Order: sequence, then structure tokens, then C-alpha cells
Amino acid sequence: MTTLHVLSHSPFADTRLTSCLRLLGASDGLLLSGDAVYALQPGSAPRAALEQQKPRLYALQEDLQARGLRADSSVTPLDYPAFVQLTLQYDKVNTWL
Repeated sequence: MTTLHVLSHSPFADTRLTSCLRLLGASDGLLLSGDAVYALQPGSAPRAALEQQKPRLYALQEDLQARGLRADSSVTPLDYPAFVQLTLQYDKVNTWL
């Protein structure tokens, strides 16, 4: 069963990203939204963790733009309609509240 994991909290504020990465299955996806997109900052520890695990990685384009970040080739930027479509590609969606 595939799961899309959705994170919206800063990886610098708590351990949700670390916990999520431990549970991420090989067919799962990870969508970063809100302050969670800060995990994509080059040279940061969260970015290194993402690069090591190499999940199917998505980020909301609006949140990247709002924080002055860019998605590199390892990240698929999504608008809101694409986010909705993405949720339909997975068996379940787990939002890390």
C-alpha cells in the first residue's frame, strides 16, 4: 500500500521530518508544504537527509516562491490542482500534524 506523506512544519522546529523519513516506504511519496519546504535549503541537515534517502519528493510551488526557494531536479513542484491529482495516485495520504 502506497502512502503520500504530507509535511507542513519547519524541519528546524521539530522532528516530524526525521520521523517521517524513518517510516517512508520505497513506493511512498513526500510532499513538502508550508514551512516544510525549508528542508530544501542547500547545505542544510534536512536537505542532506532527503538526499540520502531520495524519496519521491514534491513541494507546493506557491510555498517555495513565498520563501524564496527553488526546486531542483530531485523535487517535483506542484500547484494546488496537481496536488489534488497527486493524492489520487496513492492508496492513502498521511498528514503529519
